[in-house]
Amino acid sequence: MTTATRPTDRPETAPATGKAAEQAARDVAEAARETEWNPSFVKELFEGKLDLRLIHPYPEPRPEDVERARPFLDALETFLLDEVDGDAIDRDGKVPPEVIEGLRRIGAFGIKIPSEYGGKALSQLMYTRAVALASSVCGNLTALLSASQSIGVPVPLKLFGTPEQKKKYFPRLAKGAISAFALTENNAGSDPAGMTTTAKLSADGTHWVLSGEKLWCTNGTVADVMVVMARTGPKAITAFIVESDWPGVEVVRRLHFMGLRALENGQMRFNDVKVPVENVLWGEGKGLKLALITLNTGRLTLPASCVTGAKRLLEISRKWAADRVQWGQPIGKHDAVAQKIGRMACETFAMEAVSDLCSLLVDRPKTDIRLEAAIAKMWNSETGWRIADDTVQIKGGRGYETADSLRSRGERPDPVERAMRDWRINLIFEGSSEIMRLFIAREAVDTHLKVAGKLIDPRSSVGEKLGSLVKAGVFYAWWYPKQYLGWSMWPRYSEFGPLARHLRFVNRSSRRLARSLFHAMLRFGPRLEKKQAVLFRMVEIGAELFAMSATVAKAQMIIKKDPSNRAPIEMADLFCRQTSWRVLVRFEEIFGNEDDRAYQLAQDVVAKKHIWLEEGIAGWEGKRA
Repeated sequence: MTTATRPTDRPETAPATGKAAEQAARDVAEAARETEWNPSFVKELFEGKLDLRLIHPYPEPRPEDVERARPFLDALETFLLDEVDGDAIDRDGKVPPEVIEGLRRIGAFGIKIPSEYGGKALSQLMYTRAVALASSVCGNLTALLSASQSIGVPVPLKLFGTPEQKKKYFPRLAKGAISAFALTENNAGSDPAGMTTTAKLSADGTHWVLSGEKLWCTNGTVADVMVVMARTGPKAITAFIVESDWPGVEVVRRLHFMGLRALENGQMRFNDVKVPVENVLWGEGKGLKLALITLNTGRLTLPASCVTGAKRLLEISRKWAADRVQWGQPIGKHDAVAQKIGRMACETFAMEAVSDLCSLLVDRPKTDIRLEAAIAKMWNSETGWRIADDTVQIKGGRGYETADSLRSRGERPDPVERAMRDWRINLIFEGSSEIMRLFIAREAVDTHLKVAGKLIDPRSSVGEKLGSLVKAGVFYAWWYPKQYLGWSMWPRYSEFGPLARHLRFVNRSSRRLARSLFHAMLRFGPRLEKKQAVLFRMVEIGAELFAMSATVAKAQMIIKKDPSNRAPIEMADLFCRQTSWRVLVRFEEIFGNEDDRAYQLAQDVVAKKHIWLEEGIAGWEGKRA
């Protein structure tokens, strides 16, 4: 692999604009969607049905999976405690070579790779627990391991690789070869239609010629092998396995960020790289669908890491609340702090319920988790960010002070400041919170679009609209009344004891959510996709209802195994009570809001109509207007 710091000499292709470009982007995204559904708890929620059979009894890992993972998890924990200094890694901006070699030695780069290729062959849950364990010590290690195994070469290779590809690459990856995933470009982030990296088949048909640049490629600066997405036709995006030491693969520069300061993230250039035809993954034109399917499970590492991060911050807050005395008593006795800690505890329990449930569902055959995984990523990262913010507030000045500075004064070097910096990227990594909401919203209305999509599609013919009208009339004649009917009162769910009331709330709210989604489609028609604030509120309601359901199911599982342990019931009860209020507020805001005024004001701001508001800053632009 060659390195360079010179600016690119490859001319950039200006992104297309206007309605044609918008439609092209939508067509590319739609073509990559999975159109068939296996059972999905969240999809049922959005359609007005609480199907507890999909998550209750709360699934548990197979004993043999736990036993297989135990030696590795023990070795990993010992290694993290004895050999890893998270503050030093943050300070130096580099993971020491001996740490990487130590991770290789214990097999941390081959956690899910089949044993016949030298991997650990652990289940999805055991994998996420392993990577999350690293998060409790150093987020940079999480990024290194996750980018290499969650979205790097191993997962797409396992799902879509040929026997020859697996035989060639799995043994190397199991031994510690670092991998990466190259999709994002300067003008193609969440919108792959703007991709300019291309691959052209050679005249003799033996290889593809790969050319272009990729941005924000995690592990790109140290990767041995990577998956690269490139355009191979007007609407075709293809995935290639590319080795970093091939001629023409270039690291333009290593990029640096607010947090995760040891993140090996790079801007990559591919200068007419010859990629053998046997290194195409899955098939020509299937790259974007491969990426989306890979991310369904790949993004589960992040919510699991948020759980252990929250647990570390809860530990720090608990100790500080007990030890720090102000106004004659520990600060944990003061209501302002106690309210934060109580919420942190029950939300950490809920985050773990959501994360573990999703990982366990992956290991269950014929279960669709695309919506569950997206919600887990979005909800856990946002809930965890609130916990990080509260921890800084609880620790006060010591929360803002670096661990090294605290250590120099002889105080406990809690890395709260580092945790906050490292945490912020979780709301952006592997699909930003906004993109997750759009993705969830699209999948949530899938049934409605299949039934009545032609009615709101401006490209549909009159005949298609009439046919869709008849189809929709038949469907909604039985579907819509069901959203008002149904028993959501006592004694339903009485086997859940004091938590039954919360499942009754979820049941009622699920049907109300389905009605609200239908009403929004009627009210806004084709404009609904532009009403993102409206869609986002409904997505947030669905996410909260999923979190409530998972939390109740997990608490019930624990209490059934140990009736004397009432703590999970108390945690789940408080979490659900607080979440119910948020859900009710969101329902009121779906149609009772000031979205249009806010949107218009934003357009005026962007158009410089309110540049006067910026007066007072040095170099105020209004002086030159």
